[in-house]
Amino acid sequence: MKVLVTGAAGYIGSHAVRRLRAEGHDVVALDNLSRGHRAAVPRDIPFVELDVRETEGLERALREHRVECVMHFAAFAYVGESVTEPLLYFDNNTKGTLSVLSAVTAARIPRMVFSSTCATYGQPDSMPIHEGTPQRPINPYGASKLFSERMLQDLAAANPEFRCAALRYFNVAGSASDGSIGEDHAPETHLIPVILQAALGRKDKVVVFGDDYPTPDGSCIRDYIHVEDLVDAHALVMQKLQPGFSVYNLGIGRGYSVKEILDAARDVLDRPFEVEIGPRRPGDPPSLYADASKIKNELGWSAKHTDIREIIRTAWNWFRAHPDGYGDRS
Repeated sequence: MKVLVTGAAGYIGSHAVRRLRAEGHDVVALDNLSRGHRAAVPRDIPFVELDVRETEGLERALREHRVECVMHFAAFAYVGESVTEPLLYFDNNTKGTLSVLSAVTAARIPRMVFSSTCATYGQPDSMPIHEGTPQRPINPYGASKLFSERMLQDLAAANPEFRCAALRYFNVAGSASDGSIGEDHAPETHLIPVILQAALGRKDKVVVFGDDYPTPDGSCIRDYIHVEDLVDAHALVMQKLQPGFSVYNLGIGRGYSVKEILDAARDVLDRPFEVEIGPRRPGDPPSLYADASKIKNELGWSAKHTDIREIIRTAWNWFRAHPDGYGDRS
């Protein structure tokens, strides 16, 4: 299939490009490089440097490359930043998705897989979270993705030939198993890479945002899914898309607390790191973990990497080999 990947130079998008090409698909990479890395995308893959909000340019790229499916990853994903700069998130994430859908409709692209998030659920009343759990986001990031899902759902209802799916991720972690590509954000806010940066001396310490949550050890609990499992699910969903709008949770089905992650990292790493307890971060629910049985039952997917130490180890392999990340930040 001819697949255009937006946000292709980002963490998840670059792993998706790699996975799709390995499966024999013809991939076109698109990114504006505002937060992605050109080095994360192989040079022999067609690369379009473009912001997804540039609808006419996006439509032109879709037509020129004869695209059959769009995988839409391009989005900002910092919860804290979304709280302090909400309009940035609605402009980039929601308006960006509107632009993608407009271009997809104009170019008559029949398939789309959308990168959504468990943040659309907000703070659920019970765990684990299934696809029917009410969506009540508690931060602008989650709201920006929920609005995007609603647009997808309404477009699918209006166009019976359109096939689309929203995949609601939990916490994505790890790096390519062969260490070729990894995670490099600026600033970095994800827990596992922050720990690894502290172990490498790139950060002074790891700050735990709150230890007074209503959880067994007082720290937040999250479901960590390996990035390769995540992109495997994307490739499978793309092949199995049915007419209309589908939604699937992607997670391993259990949660790890921040303190459990710290303990696991200490087991994996060969050097110490400093930890400090800080105040809670705005917009963080105490606990989020998935019921991912729907995609297993319907499509046969389940996570292969469920040992958090194994997930951390793949990330550590990349960070040790690339202590400065991709090396393209000033």
